[in-house]
Amino acid sequence: MSEKKYKVGYTTGVFDMFHIGHLNILKRAKEQCEYLIVGVSTDELVQKYKNKAPIIPFHERSAIVEAIKYVDKVVPQENMNKLTIVKELGAGAVFVGSDWKGTPQWDEYERLFDEVGCAVVYLNHTDGISSTILRDKLINEK
Repeated sequence: MSEKKYKVGYTTGVFDMFHIGHLNILKRAKEQCEYLIVGVSTDELVQKYKNKAPIIPFHERSAIVEAIKYVDKVVPQENMNKLTIVKELGAGAVFVGSDWKGTPQWDEYERLFDEVGCAVVYLNHTDGISSTILRDKLINEK
């Protein structure tokens, strides 16, 4: 087995209505790190920044993510301050979907993480699937 590029990796998400795009991100992240920690957004945080409640409650979403073989540890994501958690966890890489590359928010994260020796790794987004797409399909089929 080849050596992983990073000792500790970190990624976050809501992981509502778990789908193949979620699985792909976790698998691709784990391929690059020995120990993958996943921050699952709390219901309160999702309500605050997406202005809607998740369909699946936090404790169930956490249990689903924790059961995935690529995930070594799940932590609650209670706020959007990723720098603090990266420092606490000693993450060498933060994995995020490629759809965030080049955005002002992630350009700033790249700068901040670089100062603490943490890389930002953009992973290819799985086209055609998202929890929003699933939610819309459910609503439109009623």
